[in-house]
Amino acid sequence: MIFYKFLNRSRLLKKGSFFFFSVLFLFCCLSVKAQETNKLNLIIDADTANEVDDLYAIVSAILEPAFNLLAINSAQFHTSPLASENTVLESQKINEEIIQLMHVKGIALPLGSNTPLKEYDKPMSSEASQFIIETAHKMKHNEKLHVVILGACTNVASAILEDPSIISKIKVHYLGFWHTPNTNVYNKKEFNSGNDPIAVEVLLNTKTLDFNVMTATTSQHLVFTKQEVDSHLKNKKGIASYLVNRWETYARWWTKEDPEKEKWIMWDVAIIEALAHPELSTINYFLTPPENTQRSIGIHTKIDVNAMTTHFWNTLKNL
Repeated sequence: MIFYKFLNRSRLLKKGSFFFFSVLFLFCCLSVKAQETNKLNLIIDADTANEVDDLYAIVSAILEPAFNLLAINSAQFHTSPLASENTVLESQKINEEIIQLMHVKGIALPLGSNTPLKEYDKPMSSEASQFIIETAHKMKHNEKLHVVILGACTNVASAILEDPSIISKIKVHYLGFWHTPNTNVYNKKEFNSGNDPIAVEVLLNTKTLDFNVMTATTSQHLVFTKQEVDSHLKNKKGIASYLVNRWETYARWWTKEDPEKEKWIMWDVAIIEALAHPELSTINYFLTPPENTQRSIGIHTKIDVNAMTTHFWNTLKNL
């Protein structure tokens, strides 16, 4: 009898242990799933070939654990004095090279429009605008598709014009124009805005669009030095070497200052870091310009430059 009692007790203990570890395993799975669902569903729309900072921002976004990066759209930058006849293909090429060098899968690379909007109500449809529409409609009722615009607004504005039903399903984060918070004065004579002024107006006038802007006024304060880039990336292979080479070989056409390119403003990195780490940026709400539909939009007015820089290099530390 003692043997059978011992045997039964052992069986109960085993069953109890199995139940305990089963519950623990299920809890862990749910926790992982919860972490995955907390990731931001993200599309980056970038004029990657236009400058240097786009590449750094895209690489950090690919590595950023807070993002579920679904696609990198290519965008045009036709106003650059270095522009070819097909700037969107230049951006597309670099996007493809980045993905190849980083050996990542599951990120779509839709081709954007090569020309800006010519008329307010007429979209420039493209693979990129269609991908935004299709992905927005896949979002669950409590989710939004986050779209970060690092260049011209052409692809996103086109998507909205093609299918206005996506407006409630997306949140747009735009890097563009200048803004003075104290007086709420806007200056749209800025490079990104100038590459598609009509598309900018579409976004500002879309009354119910969830719209945040990282202005050039704010992002200009995030500056990297060549010395720190070299200390983190120099003499490495793959994407690290690619980033260093881009800095060293890109012809900076807009200024004759700093001919040795010892410093670079990381405009695009600022908006990616602010999205990944909201605590590093202050957003205030302002009325849109007087010539636009009057509504409130979010504008980043201050960033923690040191913390953003630290976070960025921590993200790239294993390259």
